[in-house]
Amino acid sequence: MKLVFAGTPEVAVPALDALLASGRHEVAAVVTRPDAPAGRGRRLVASPVAERAEEAGIEVLKPVKPRDPEFLERLREIAPDCCPVVAYGALLPRVALDIPAHGWVNLHFSLLPAWRGAAPVQHAIMAGDEITGASTFLIEEGLDSGPVYGTVTETIRPTDTSGDLLTRLAFAGAGLLAATMDGIEDGSLKAVPQPGEGISLAPKVNVEDAHIDWSAPALRVDRVVRGCTPAPGAWTVFRGERLKLIQVQPVPDRTELAPGELAVGKNSVHVGTGSYAVELLWVQAQGKKPMRAADWARGVRIADDERLGA
Repeated sequence: MKLVFAGTPEVAVPALDALLASGRHEVAAVVTRPDAPAGRGRRLVASPVAERAEEAGIEVLKPVKPRDPEFLERLREIAPDCCPVVAYGALLPRVALDIPAHGWVNLHFSLLPAWRGAAPVQHAIMAGDEITGASTFLIEEGLDSGPVYGTVTETIRPTDTSGDLLTRLAFAGAGLLAATMDGIEDGSLKAVPQPGEGISLAPKVNVEDAHIDWSAPALRVDRVVRGCTPAPGAWTVFRGERLKLIQVQPVPDRTELAPGELAVGKNSVHVGTGSYAVELLWVQAQGKKPMRAADWARGVRIADDERLGA
């Protein structure tokens, strides 16, 4: 088939690579978000997908909105058979959805209908799911509600951050998306409607969602920290300033600490929660680089009555 691939961040690059390497389909063009300011200088930078497409000598389309007439006209000229999508980052209007003969097929990082929305991996970790995966589905105008072509499953490991899990899913999902294109092309694959039960939503995780509630159980604290790493970054307050929490570890045999209460040892920092303590392993103070929590505690000289989250 002739394909136009739509995607923007680094997590979409493995899928583009898989389609380029398949040898079975032609990636005629790539659609991605416009260049965006990045870094201290805030200079405009192309998306990771745009950079990869330019390396491969593929035409790159960067519409401000996918309903822009110039973009739609160019898409009609290319006349793709199908448009595979991975984390493109903009809503596709019906006029765009109708152009390719086989529609737009999205790779979504959950086992649909679970975790429809922008942040499925983060929500799966924060909810304590043990299994997740990726799904390919035909895009409709609803939120991740279209019929499903295929899935792959992935175990959520006890120490997985959303970054760890998303990296594994990006590569597993790349193979799934390539196989889905093959199945659509040869007619062996038909999309199956999603069940009406088991629907859950995964809206974007914002900074307030990443604020640690020390009265919550230790497992919840651990899940929020892992789910919000690397973005938006879990945090608490210490001496009136934000302290980013990069890695913690539940300590079930330590139950005497009150929520937010700190216990500093020679090489450890424990914090009380609503159940048992967690050990802070890596933190990042405002304006500082990430560091081991024990080194941070030595540097700030924590007093006996100081707490996190006050």
